[in-house]
Amino acid sequence: MTAHDVPTAGELVEAVREYLERDVMTQTEGRLQFHARVAVNVLKMVEREIELGAAQASAHEARLTTLGVSSEKELSAAISSGALDDRLDEVVAVVRATVRDKLAVANPRYLTDVAG
Repeated sequence: MTAHDVPTAGELVEAVREYLERDVMTQTEGRLQFHARVAVNVLKMVEREIELGAAQASAHEARLTTLGVSSEKELSAAISSGALDDRLDEVVAVVRATVRDKLAVANPRYLTDVAG
């Protein structure tokens, strides 16, 4: 349920992205086409963040909680101080999951381009 009527933010972003892909990019070249492609990629990231963001934020918070921290800043400080040295495997798992989530939004192709 949302407090806003249709179209949703995601639908608006999708409409602008599709316009750029279908109309602007196909009718331009050079610098303008390049900038349209960059804008399309940014809008794809926004679409993925709208789709995945809430679940990722919840999962991230839960992962941090398992380490006894409430933010990435606290995690960084705990790693720097050595407070989590005895839980290195857990820390690595949390950091990897965080990076995967960020890549899933920024550019999911990076996830399939690397092993592991």
